[in-house]
Amino acid sequence: MQYGGCIYILTNKNNTTLYIGVTSNLRIRIYQHKIKYFPSSFSAKYNLNICIYYETFSRIEEAIAREKQLKKWNRAKKEVLINRLNPEWKDLWNEIQLW
Repeated sequence: MQYGGCIYILTNKNNTTLYIGVTSNLRIRIYQHKIKYFPSSFSAKYNLNICIYYETFSRIEEAIAREKQLKKWNRAKKEVLINRLNPEWKDLWNEIQLW
């Protein structure tokens, strides 16, 4: 599937930290998080490699605007959003790999 941009939310195995990112290629970007491609990054430091939420957009500018909106939200509001799509907080990597 081809999209102009995506936002995604990552967590760690204990769901203690959330990370919101934006990308033009979700599959490659999530893979980079999983292998700690950038070893000194925030996501690598906190082992954030479980993708629990994503949204796709036709234009990267829309994705960037949505990322900025979500980053302003408190954790409780983010959890409501995640729970609507993924109440078990399962890793969506297998789904993303099929793109």
